[in-house]
Amino acid sequence: MMLRTRILRAHPATLVLASFLLAIGIGTLFLKLPFSSNAGYISWMDALFTATSAVCVTGLVVVDTGTYFTYLGQIVILVLIQVGGLGVMTISVALFRWIGRNISFRHRMVMQDLFTHTPREDIFGLVKSIVLYTIGAELIGAVLLTIHWNKEFHLGRAVYTGVFHSISAFCNAGFSLFSDSMVRYSNDLWLNLTLCVLIVVGGIGFPVLYDLQSWIKFRKRQRCRLSIQTKTVLWTTLTLIFLGAFMFAVLEQLPISESQPISHRILTPLFQSITCRTAGFNTIDIASLKNATLAMMIFLMFFGASPGSCGGGVKTTTLALLAAFTISRLRQRRRVNLFKKSVPGETVVRSVSLVLISIAIICIVLFLILVGNAIDGHRLEDTQRTFIEYLFETVSAFGTVGLSMGATSQLNMWSKFWIIVMMIIGRVGVLTFSYMVVGTQATNGVEHSEENLMIG
Repeated sequence: MMLRTRILRAHPATLVLASFLLAIGIGTLFLKLPFSSNAGYISWMDALFTATSAVCVTGLVVVDTGTYFTYLGQIVILVLIQVGGLGVMTISVALFRWIGRNISFRHRMVMQDLFTHTPREDIFGLVKSIVLYTIGAELIGAVLLTIHWNKEFHLGRAVYTGVFHSISAFCNAGFSLFSDSMVRYSNDLWLNLTLCVLIVVGGIGFPVLYDLQSWIKFRKRQRCRLSIQTKTVLWTTLTLIFLGAFMFAVLEQLPISESQPISHRILTPLFQSITCRTAGFNTIDIASLKNATLAMMIFLMFFGASPGSCGGGVKTTTLALLAAFTISRLRQRRRVNLFKKSVPGETVVRSVSLVLISIAIICIVLFLILVGNAIDGHRLEDTQRTFIEYLFETVSAFGTVGLSMGATSQLNMWSKFWIIVMMIIGRVGVLTFSYMVVGTQATNGVEHSEENLMIG
């Protein structure tokens, strides 16, 4: 009874974090069982790391998914990916609705915080749409991928591989059954486009999909406009995709371009631009890329996907809002406007705070990882290249991206722990996690007499 009372009184941020931690704990126990791995054994840290990576839909791995785990172990990972992508609370609400039971006000608040930008009464309708979108997109993706792999494997293996990668792509998890991810299929137009569409649809956010559905359904019957959230997400996503692909091609100068077909020259930059923001698949060796390209990818991974999606990062809307805020200040305007709408000042302040806190967390964790490796005797590896590798891994974990330069499998226990923390923070959200630490009640504090100081 006391536990039930505490749950009912818990803040939505607490419920979200607790649900993910519970899923990670259960997943760790299942992966630790002998039937989950071919060797019959996996260390507690590696099991925890893998479960966290799956629930947080990241894709960073310390052991090869396709060879280390049995089919049952892979299914456990797949279930964790699905639970993490939809969110434990979403699945709970859907099940309660299915069996005809009502949900508490707290659960409604959780769903509203996770998937809506404005208060809505039709929470059940939103949850139903989320589940249908997920099932529909993953089913279509599985069929298309099965058709592709049916040329290479027998039907049963093709179906299994197609379902696994369809769920992994839509949930932006980046887990692959192939040791080289998708490098072997870098020239395959069918596979690349299918994965790209799944990643984008899963990364733009369920509120955007819901809004687009309503717009398509009612635009002929009544006056229906897309929300500023949808417009901002779509424009920012398209800009990042094409600008990222262009920058990738220019920075790499694609030395492989002279010997590769035109499709490869277009697919490789496009695929990496899409996947490095949130998904984690790769069709090129990340460790072979230039530092300038890696820096551009770190920028994309930092901002990640869109709010209410399966991806992490500080979100595309935050980037758009910061850009609009900067332009407004340069034009000496107090209000921040997007698509002929004024954004509340509190939202602008939260976006700036989110970016600053995120950068601070990344810097602190990166420093702790470097210190841990120095203490562990890796002094000879402390080169500039290694620094970029650790920075890349840290931001990849924070953005729940899953791309790696190969350093993840070589991390010591200390570094794995901090990467696990980064994945949880990235999936739950920096602001949600900060609510857990400092609380949610804002106060004015003590006010003193003002005195100016120089800045800049």
